[in-house]
Amino acid sequence: MTRPAPDGRPALRLRGVVLGTPDPIALAAFYARLLGWPYRSEHPEWVVLVDPGGGAGLSFLREDPYVPPVWPAGPDDQAMQVHLDVEVDDLTAAVAWAERCGARQATSQPQEHVRVCLDPDGHPFCLYVEDAED
Repeated sequence: MTRPAPDGRPALRLRGVVLGTPDPIALAAFYARLLGWPYRSEHPEWVVLVDPGGGAGLSFLREDPYVPPVWPAGPDDQAMQVHLDVEVDDLTAAVAWAERCGARQATSQPQEHVRVCLDPDGHPFCLYVEDAED
């Protein structure tokens, strides 16, 4: 554990992001394949993937009932609560891989160097090339 910051803030470390899903095992399998990440734990209600590079992990929690987000959301739609940003070297290859894993591209694509995709449960995630001009 690290020491508190000089401003008195305690040591805090973001360790993971949790996505709600009707089927944690299936959604975890999608992201494990997409990202190439190993499992830390797998249970019907809760699955955890770890980033082999040491970054924040990704977890999946059963939600009943589950209402998939709509992106971009209209006034009466279930809005996304979170989306994932995934940096890639080759946007075309990354989109093709995501689609082979079970993702689909969103109909709205707001930037040329970013592709908004939707996972099998409808959560948006962005594949992007970092050095592209904004």
